[in-house]
Amino acid sequence: MDDLFTAAASERLAARGPLADRLRPLSLDDVVGQDHLLGADKPLRALVATDRLSSVILWGPPGTGKTTLARLLAHASSKAFEALSAVTASVKDIRSVTAAAQERLGTEDRGTILFLDEIHRFNKAQQDALLPAVETGLVVLIGATTENPTFEVNPPLMSRSTLFRLRPLDAEALEKLLRRGLEAESVTADDEAVEHLVGAAGGDGRHLLTSLEVSVALARSRSERAGEAPGAVANVTLGDAEAALGVAAVRYGRDDHYDVVSAFIKSIRGSDPDAALHWLARMLEAGEDARFVARRLVIAASEDVGLADPSGLLVAEAAARAVEYVGLPEARINLAHATVHLALAPKSNSAYAGLGRAVEQVRSGPVGEVPPHLRDGSYRSAAGLGHGVGYEYPHDDPRGWVPQRYLPAELEGATYYRPGRHGREGALVAAWMDRTSELGSAKMGYGTHAGEPEHEGERDQ
Repeated sequence: MDDLFTAAASERLAARGPLADRLRPLSLDDVVGQDHLLGADKPLRALVATDRLSSVILWGPPGTGKTTLARLLAHASSKAFEALSAVTASVKDIRSVTAAAQERLGTEDRGTILFLDEIHRFNKAQQDALLPAVETGLVVLIGATTENPTFEVNPPLMSRSTLFRLRPLDAEALEKLLRRGLEAESVTADDEAVEHLVGAAGGDGRHLLTSLEVSVALARSRSERAGEAPGAVANVTLGDAEAALGVAAVRYGRDDHYDVVSAFIKSIRGSDPDAALHWLARMLEAGEDARFVARRLVIAASEDVGLADPSGLLVAEAAARAVEYVGLPEARINLAHATVHLALAPKSNSAYAGLGRAVEQVRSGPVGEVPPHLRDGSYRSAAGLGHGVGYEYPHDDPRGWVPQRYLPAELEGATYYRPGRHGREGALVAAWMDRTSELGSAKMGYGTHAGEPEHEGERDQ
């Protein structure tokens, strides 16, 4: 009788539980996103198909399906399943699980999978207590973490586990999940509401479904107040979505995507940190992919700041790595750091413009031949062909430089790089000219190109 009551309670709980729990996938085929792990012939899919699952660490942001995936992996296996949370579990709990696994293996000849949620919360002693069972294969560990396991999980445990990184859900996966939620709730939604909920989710499927659940409740309440017939299908509007999230929708269609990022880059190029921060905020609040913003910063660091402040590229690249390592929302701070740095920095597009001139010349020809003294002279018959003969090694000269020709004969005297005068670049060029004084200003001097715009070749964003 108790079993009947327990079963009935479980059914009611499943029907009334949070939408995210009710929509939890029942098979790997139902999982949205993570195609790089679960697609045909991908690593996790192959391990499950062959029932050869070994210990794994699932690393990813919240709401990307780590817990769901762990349970599905266990369900697809013939092994028993145990679950612990590192927030509440103790060494005693670990020993209890390993003892049960030992008994199960001896009496049933059946292995055990242990799912350990938030494994990064385990201290060294707790992780060490788990290590022998993982090391011998008594327990197959599936650890889940939002933190970089390289820093948070003991090296011996990491070396016995395969690391799989889960990605934030993209817009397509989030919309697919939201449509499932609408169907489960038997409601409809305006396209604007769908777009707003997806954009505000930040790649987090659980956050999306929680927001949808509140939006549905608001839509139904509004429908009842309007006196609509009982059983009428409620419709989620943009207003419902905004109220559920507590955030007004930022208009950001396809055209806005290109226009806003153009304004962002041009504000950096124009050395206006306030405007650059405004456009950055517009993009982030609209749900723009932080990795896209980071890529634009890395490009701007070389295209618009360049040699005037070489550290700009280091700052932008560090911000891009922070987006991957830290994730949103905190990575917004790193993006702002890089944005302000690049906006404040002196500007030079000399490297970008110089490459453009070189590419134009290469495409239009002629390009000439590699000078014999610059050719590969490392193989036995090279000297007989004149390859590498006459090459002077700059490091053998006290100046660290020797006058010799590096361009093809047909292009001798061609000038692609035209130095800027701002920031660090002026000092770099002055020092270069001092070292290579035999070339003098005829090759790179300011006088040769004094009448040409420093920012020639600016491209439109």
